[in-house]
Amino acid sequence: MKQATFNGRELLPMDVIEAARAGDPLAMKRALWYYDRYINKICTRTLYDKNGLPYIGVDEYMKHRLQTKLVEAIVVKK
Repeated sequence: MKQATFNGRELLPMDVIEAARAGDPLAMKRALWYYDRYINKICTRTLYDKNGLPYIGVDEYMKHRLQTKLVEAIVVKK
């Protein structure tokens, strides 16, 4: 069976999500890796170095918070 795609990118298989939901750490790692590019994109900000000069970078604090929210959304069972 052919893997489903969205905008040319393969979707995360449902069995990986189910395994992550069941507590499989490798499946959770794969889910986090799958969404890593998207999380980096929405966490990109103008940051400032110690001299006050601006640069574009990933806000690591926000990235960590979003990864935590993703893990909670996968693990929490209703």
